[in-house]
Amino acid sequence: MMIMNKQINIKELLDWYIMAGVSETCGDLPCLSTENNTKNESGNKEPSPNITEPQRIKNNNFVSIALKNAKEECEKATTLDELKEILIKFDGCTLKNTAASTVLGEGCENAKIMLIGEAPGADEDKLGRPFVGRCGKLLDKMLESINIKREECYITNILPWRPPGNRTPTDEELSLCLPFLEKQIEIIKPDFILLLGKIAFKSVMDNPESISRVRGKWFEYNTENGKNIHVLATFHPSYLLRSSNQKAKVWIDLLRLKSKIAEKE
Repeated sequence: MMIMNKQINIKELLDWYIMAGVSETCGDLPCLSTENNTKNESGNKEPSPNITEPQRIKNNNFVSIALKNAKEECEKATTLDELKEILIKFDGCTLKNTAASTVLGEGCENAKIMLIGEAPGADEDKLGRPFVGRCGKLLDKMLESINIKREECYITNILPWRPPGNRTPTDEELSLCLPFLEKQIEIIKPDFILLLGKIAFKSVMDNPESISRVRGKWFEYNTENGKNIHVLATFHPSYLLRSSNQKAKVWIDLLRLKSKIAEKE
């Protein structure tokens, strides 16, 4: 047997752990298996300890305080630059501790169309921009199919920080980040919002229905300053990369968006 005596690169190892969704350790050695192989004296397996989601916020009091702080800080912002500075300083959401970048939205600040996804992925976290990976390229093609340029839109996510390992965000994390999204909507004042995926729809419209049931239907979002915005939901580009047979449904949704925009011009 050949034994490899290669020195471990600690930084690369830590980067790998973060990419895999690890945010804390409970011993000197990693325990990757979810199946308990430890047996007691009778030869039976001991019950496995419950491992909670890395970023789940357990303290309800802390969540309430952090949410109140987020809302108060957002009220101070009048521009996207001010909002980003506030967001960078905000420490109420622990997702920030494992993310490489704080990813706000980007695009036209007077955009008529606003697109909202779930959270940054690995490429977005690395570059600090929304929708720049494979999903971003597909999204660009989706917009081009109805003669809309990316730079004409404003594109953002519910979460400005990538969840470790691209896991599903918790309700607490979504709640804490929502004020920053709502402020972006208030500043941009779009006429139309395209929600990409179930998390975006659930968060923005406070509606738990599945994306399959609500996609292609028109909803209305009302801002605190009295702006009424037409809202349409469709599948997230990441879902289309896994389920290409659903692209035809999204094409129909995009045509609905194009038609609605034409009505308002």
